[in-house]
Amino acid sequence: KVPQAGYAIKGLWIAGLQRQINFKNAMFPFKLLDSLLKSKRIIKDFKPDVVIGTGGFASGPLLQVANSTGVPTVVQEQNSYPGITNKLLSKKAGIICVAYENLERFFPKEKIILTGNPVRQDLIDIDSKREEALTFFKLDSSKKTLLVLGGSLGSRRINQLIEKELETIKSNNVQVIWQCGKLYFEEYKKYSGANVQVVAFIEKMDFVYAAADIIISRAGASSVSELCIVGKP
Repeated sequence: KVPQAGYAIKGLWIAGLQRQINFKNAMFPFKLLDSLLKSKRIIKDFKPDVVIGTGGFASGPLLQVANSTGVPTVVQEQNSYPGITNKLLSKKAGIICVAYENLERFFPKEKIILTGNPVRQDLIDIDSKREEALTFFKLDSSKKTLLVLGGSLGSRRINQLIEKELETIKSNNVQVIWQCGKLYFEEYKKYSGANVQVVAFIEKMDFVYAAADIIISRAGASSVSELCIVGKP
């Protein structure tokens, strides 16, 4: 999605520490050093006015370099319980944008701004798109539509649940849009057929939300924020 929007991606050779003692942990210092050096080159070449970190391991080295070179930094915390990366970065960040209240126990209170999470603007008014969405997905307006969302990679547990209960769902006159994720598409595409659409990824999220009557979804931070906007059970 990011390259399609015209932005370049530069990866860092970084990963989190494992709970167990293993070879991956032994490589961590080398990955960190490599990522810090690459982050320096990125900052030097790109010359940013501000650097935003959204958590995740790649945010650590990049924001650390930005802080050390005097570039203003912002931390955006999507969750109600922050991860270790954002906790560490918050100490030197200029502003911390949070999605939920009462995060003063994790971050300096004077830096916190309650912004909520960014969501797609095309979700603001999905009710007006329902008829068009039903046509787009070739759905029967007389039947209820179940939307299953496991994230872009998919959710093994949700997919197993839907596979187990699919005949029961269909017997209740319900049609299904099942986004199983790209990791599981080859395994579950065989269930596509009458009243069931199995897809790896959904581009028109505003349409699929508009068409849905009920949603089974992972509880990722962005998903929760989107579901609050669309107001579907």
